[in-house]
Amino acid sequence: MGVNHEFQTRLLSSLTKVFPDSELTDQPITTGTALCNETFSFQVAYKSTWHVKQIKVKATSAFNERMTVRSVGLVPSELPCVEDQDDIVLRKTPGLYPDPLNPLEDAEGVTAFPGQWRSIWISVDLQNAKLSGSYPIDISFEMETGEILGREVFTLKVIPVELPEQTTYHTEWFHADCLATHYNVEVFSEAHWRLIEQFVHTAATHGVNMILTPLFTPPLDTEVGGERPTVQLVDVEVAGNSYHFSFKKLERWIYLCREQGIKYFEFSHLFTQWGAKHAPKVMVNDQGELQRRFGWETDAGGEDYGQFLHQFLPALVAFIKEQQLENHSFFHISDEPNGEDLPCYQRASEIMYQHLAEFPIMDALSDYRFYEKGFVKNPIPGNDQIGLFLEKGVENLWTYYCNGQKNKVSNRFFAMPSFRTRILGLQLYKFNVIGFLHWGYNFWYSQYSKKSIDPFKNTDANYSFPSGDAFLVYPGEHGPIESIRLEVMQEAFQDIRALQLLESYIGRQRVMEILEEGLEQELTFADYPLELDWHLHKREQINREIERFRQM
Repeated sequence: MGVNHEFQTRLLSSLTKVFPDSELTDQPITTGTALCNETFSFQVAYKSTWHVKQIKVKATSAFNERMTVRSVGLVPSELPCVEDQDDIVLRKTPGLYPDPLNPLEDAEGVTAFPGQWRSIWISVDLQNAKLSGSYPIDISFEMETGEILGREVFTLKVIPVELPEQTTYHTEWFHADCLATHYNVEVFSEAHWRLIEQFVHTAATHGVNMILTPLFTPPLDTEVGGERPTVQLVDVEVAGNSYHFSFKKLERWIYLCREQGIKYFEFSHLFTQWGAKHAPKVMVNDQGELQRRFGWETDAGGEDYGQFLHQFLPALVAFIKEQQLENHSFFHISDEPNGEDLPCYQRASEIMYQHLAEFPIMDALSDYRFYEKGFVKNPIPGNDQIGLFLEKGVENLWTYYCNGQKNKVSNRFFAMPSFRTRILGLQLYKFNVIGFLHWGYNFWYSQYSKKSIDPFKNTDANYSFPSGDAFLVYPGEHGPIESIRLEVMQEAFQDIRALQLLESYIGRQRVMEILEEGLEQELTFADYPLELDWHLHKREQINREIERFRQM
């Protein structure tokens, strides 16, 4: 605790959510361990009995150049939960929730509000660190006069061994149109490209290694008959029944994303969401006039769109091979179709596999019949529906969650404890799930993309999805502002890599014994420990085992 009886401080893990109107119940932590190429985060909570502004937060350590110190901001949630939400949540009431990680402004410092707990988030990036051993991190809260209000010391031990490269696919759908809309820049202008670069960089440095790539404007979360801003990377010209394609913008996109660390490209859906009944919006230059050639008015099974795809897909495959992307390209048909969509989906599937059979074609869907009938070879069921696919022995399985996965399983709504987000890593490892997909990296529109929203003020897609479903980053004045949920997702994927490293030392069977030892029931997608300390201690145990076997 801090040194001033009127100003309290407490060291906390990254898994605690600090609310301004609640007392802290999680135990303080003063130490942690990390491997020498991961990011380790912790918090310092603080509370004052009086209102104090411009408090300087100073963090001093051997990690100085590797440390980022941010203030955990509060944002409103009017829809934290829907009516049938389970009880594995921190609260169900509307109010202010901790989420954005705001940069500390040197001139302003932080403010202590009387009787309110707030927190500072400290991240240590150990990428390429040539460090070993234990290092203290001294954090102080100081007045402008130099008076120290509170002080804490956290000790981080660096284990001199590196996590293996991430092999689990991870995509958080990137919405380029939301960037252009929020920042009021022209699509694919130089200003837009700079924003794309910034937000892609943030994704890639947090374990996102695949990016949704808009060949044509993605037909996602768009009301029937509605239209999202055009973000088409492939320029199309038509002369009679012949199409010509330019991939210059797509080439720039791929180069930019690769430069920022993205390895895999999932090309946007070539049929509309919820059943593949229509074509996405495709803009075509016809005798010098740019016009919408295909869209909601297009029958996906009609001859016109079929002819277009039969010309476009071979040209795209040739481009992929020129770019040496054969082993890095993934395709989608239609997002979240249901059983009644089987005939439309089958027609779309036949066209796709005619030209793209050498590539993975995958879709978020939970009806096993789509896979059973061979319409999609790489299904992505929800983490609440994955059981049947596992029982049937489906290979190369992915999973996803969104607003519908709200009972027992992992998710990342504001109202959920952070351990419920982080457990995903252990679950993916146990069940050999090779990829994870989520639809909302930066979706800053209302449901069905009817209007733009300010995610600092409206966190539920205009009262549509529980807060936290639609985005992981905020549009800051100078680029992306990260969230505590993005940081915890990164920790989940680091956990997978730590387990894989330990497996290389002692074998998978022994790793699973360590992972589940002491549990009353085995770990599943719906059953996992509900105590924050278990999740912290389990990763510490894994690190100790890695250190022990490394030294043998």
